[in-house]
Amino acid sequence: MEAIDQALWTYADDSFLPHGSARIGQASAQPVYLTLGEETPNGAGVRFLVDGAEARVFDGAERFVYVFDGRDPEAVTSARRQWSAAKAAGCAVTYWQQTENGRWEQKA
Repeated sequence: MEAIDQALWTYADDSFLPHGSARIGQASAQPVYLTLGEETPNGAGVRFLVDGAEARVFDGAERFVYVFDGRDPEAVTSARRQWSAAKAAGCAVTYWQQTENGRWEQKA
């Protein structure tokens, strides 16, 4: 979480993304809230799960986005497990893959 926090603060001057965490406080005022838990005190409609994070329940958000390394067999297995769990919970699921030129394409 600290690596993501630092990247959001320092990636580029023209691409700053306002964000916060429990350490910073004022959670309800943060447009992006970083957490290691499942809380969404800012009422966010989208949850991004990275580095193997998994949702236990699929409510409290309109969309769940899993970001994983498709070249890592363990990450792929985890993503497939989450895909299946979300689908079984009645969620509409889609899969997007980055092409060699950096674009994202939706896969069937």
